[in-house]
Amino acid sequence: MNQAIQVSQPSWTQEELNNLIIDAIQDIKGKRTVKLDLRRIEDAPTDFFVICQGDSSTQVKAIAGNISKRLRETYAVLPNHVEGLGGGTWVCLDYFNTVVHVFHYETRTFYELEDLWGDAKFTEYETL
Repeated sequence: MNQAIQVSQPSWTQEELNNLIIDAIQDIKGKRTVKLDLRRIEDAPTDFFVICQGDSSTQVKAIAGNISKRLRETYAVLPNHVEGLGGGTWVCLDYFNTVVHVFHYETRTFYELEDLWGDAKFTEYETL
């Protein structure tokens, strides 16, 4: 007896998910937001990085929380993994095809994640 497993397609596109992430960051006044398109880079860990920063650990946690809340409420999407909520200097939200990095200013400056992926296509977003 052969049973086919049906896999449902999401009701959203990757672009819509990324746009909602950017909007959720701007809701909480995240700064220096960039999206890195890694799809043309061989051995990249994901398709997109979204990177932003907050001025305090409280703001970093609030940005990460808002991203998680908005994606859950709008698209019923939960992160595959969340790291760093305890410290609030670097929160990483893994949505498989998009990984979001929410940094405190000093931590972002120290790791310079954008420089590690300098071959990626960058899209910068306005700080509201």
